[in-house]
Amino acid sequence: MMWLNRRRHNINTLQLPTKGGLGQKLLAVIMSSASLKEMRNGGEDYSNGHGGGGVRDLYGEDCATEDQLITPWTFSVASGCSLLRDPRYNKGLAFTEGERDAHYLRGLLPPAIFNQELQEKRLMHNLRQYEVPLHRYMAMMDLQERNERLFYKLLINNVEELLPVVYTPTVGEACQKYGSIFRRPQGLYISLKEKGKILEVLKNWPEKSIQVIVVTDGERILGLGDLGCQGMGIPVGKLSLYTALGGVRPSSCLPITIDVGTNNEKLLNDEFYIGLKQKRATGQEYAELLEEFMHAVKQNYGEKVLIQFEDFANHNAFDLLEKYSSSHLVFNDDIQGTASVVLAGLLASLKLVGGTLVDHTFLFLGAGEAGTGIAELIALEISKQTKAPVEETRKKIWLVDSKGLIVSSRLESLQQFKKPWAHEHEPVKSLLDAVKAIKPTVLIGSSGAGKTFTKEVVETMASLNEKPLILALSNPTSQSECTAEEAYTWSKVNFHYIILLKHKKHHIAR
Repeated sequence: MMWLNRRRHNINTLQLPTKGGLGQKLLAVIMSSASLKEMRNGGEDYSNGHGGGGVRDLYGEDCATEDQLITPWTFSVASGCSLLRDPRYNKGLAFTEGERDAHYLRGLLPPAIFNQELQEKRLMHNLRQYEVPLHRYMAMMDLQERNERLFYKLLINNVEELLPVVYTPTVGEACQKYGSIFRRPQGLYISLKEKGKILEVLKNWPEKSIQVIVVTDGERILGLGDLGCQGMGIPVGKLSLYTALGGVRPSSCLPITIDVGTNNEKLLNDEFYIGLKQKRATGQEYAELLEEFMHAVKQNYGEKVLIQFEDFANHNAFDLLEKYSSSHLVFNDDIQGTASVVLAGLLASLKLVGGTLVDHTFLFLGAGEAGTGIAELIALEISKQTKAPVEETRKKIWLVDSKGLIVSSRLESLQQFKKPWAHEHEPVKSLLDAVKAIKPTVLIGSSGAGKTFTKEVVETMASLNEKPLILALSNPTSQSECTAEEAYTWSKVNFHYIILLKHKKHHIAR
């Protein structure tokens, strides 16, 4: 170890975590190239520099203001192979001649210099050679682990083409096969083995200024069910979108999977499964682990960190949201996020079909997190528009679950979150009969059960309405209630709306 005085040397620092030791911190030193070479050669005359030989502090956050303990250049300076292996700072062939000299990259890269635009063109050409979507997904994940900036440049500039690759529907298949395609960790795994040590586990993550956490326990991944630890693909993919589409810095995002086991027998018998091979923990054991996790997150990252619950099963999702919404900054994407998007879509559709929300009758197939979340937000919006109590506006909305139409005669057997939707009506078993009985103007699918909007259901909707609204929301595509083409064909509605996007025509309604 050696001490350098900031008054004598122009030094920027990047703080890295350690588990103890002198000063409790390890500081990565970034100096001018002349100073680095002096240290490398054993010189003692460290002249002032301008940071030209180090990786830039992109956001101006990390700067030493006092005398700091530093470590020798051999393992503290981001240069050479270490720089090329750091996805945050690696630029691939985009390093300039000067940067290659300053960072000791001579000979480690081919002599050609490609700017990001040329690298983007080359990579998009390569991606388009893959015929299997999962192979494209794997190629994109490899790029994210090599060159973060280029990954996001590709995603931002080619969002229409790559969004279905890095997220739904391809991410569903990726999660199913996550154990086989796993290469390196992209987030934190917190399992029952870490109970009592979760705060320590959080401190193992290299980034400290975390603002957004997406966490799942893998029990209800998309429409695919319990994928256990392999659900990590969802938090990783969702946060990639927050950066590409929302502008959130990658260093501020943390994907987390809570591994409490899985009830998926196929995974338990899979030799390549990367999670705990045990049945899911429930009850007090589960609650205690989540309680420790939530407390540790606030302790480590502060009260302002946003925690997004993602793909938790119904029986935990509602309880967690209710329990922690008053003490933490939390939201459940499946209950609240999906509802916001669907309500926005419905409000936009009114410009095409006319009227207001109160003029419509809604029928849902699926009464889980998404279905009840959407229904509640619609009821709240109608209440806001009409000044009527939300208990009254809920009567415009009907839900069908696996046992049929939710009605008051089923009240005692219903889960708590379904009870507000139990209206007075005779029992109805099938969706088709429910459509005929309720006569909805809007049919919304959130069941996760594919092909349930049958030809008969769609034809009935079209016979009841001149301009029916049909939203098949379940994903991935294989679990969707129907495809857009099926809805177009079966409804035989003779009007359709087209938008022009990037000089291509796209149907938005029919």
